[in-house]
Amino acid sequence: MKLLRYGPAGEERPGLLDKDGNIRDLSGIVDDIAGKWLEDLSWTKDLDPEALPMAEAASRLGPCVSGTGKFICIGLNFADHAAESGMEVPPEPVIFMKATSAIVGPNDDIVIPRNSTATDWEVELGVVIGKCAKHVSRDEALEHVAGYCVINDVSERDFQTRRSGQWTKGKSCDTFGPVGPWLVTRDEIADPQNLKMWLKVNGETMQDGSSATMVYGVAHVVSYLSDFMTLHPGDIISTGTPPGVGQGLKPPRYLKAGDTVELGIEGLGGQRQQVRADT
Repeated sequence: MKLLRYGPAGEERPGLLDKDGNIRDLSGIVDDIAGKWLEDLSWTKDLDPEALPMAEAASRLGPCVSGTGKFICIGLNFADHAAESGMEVPPEPVIFMKATSAIVGPNDDIVIPRNSTATDWEVELGVVIGKCAKHVSRDEALEHVAGYCVINDVSERDFQTRRSGQWTKGKSCDTFGPVGPWLVTRDEIADPQNLKMWLKVNGETMQDGSSATMVYGVAHVVSYLSDFMTLHPGDIISTGTPPGVGQGLKPPRYLKAGDTVELGIEGLGGQRQQVRADT
């Protein structure tokens, strides 16, 4: 099932996507796509989308999950992306955090922050936690996943690498975390390690990869993280990007006001963002 949230920013309602691509309202069934509703998805089994109210066709899509306590990212998780970044594949997953205040809808604007010189793009497979996970094995890890989504891990490379300290400051600017368009429940994705991933800037393909080339797969990452912190329903894990980011081009190329970014992952839908400068 494709779960989503729609409506004005801060006032989103829970919904789902029906077989004809229409948004159906779920607010009579669940409070939100969050918390206990992610922990136990049995309520989705007997839903009849055709019996649910239809939303307006032009409704804005919000982030597909609410109540996210942790937005965790895995760095250098594609060997070919590590190579274009001039870095070695790490012997263990690299973990950094992205502020939850960066989260926006899948088609909301990307705002280039003040003093930015190197705002970059990264299509990534997002993993949304359902059941709490603490010290779970790789064999058990996917049982703790509610579903998957598309993420654009927008990054300011100058802030990230030249401003001292950890990567978080280059990853957490407002609007740097488009999430969605929908949360595809785990039962609909047979193999999260075999999904095509792509991203275009102004119609030009920049990234054309697959989750098959991840160094550390979803089950490994969930299990690994659960040894360091308890993962809770609604937590998001962004699992890394394939090659083709702006930083890796020769010369490097970064986003500017007026650009259009389009991206998607097989089976998980697509995003489209306009880029504008902070005012």
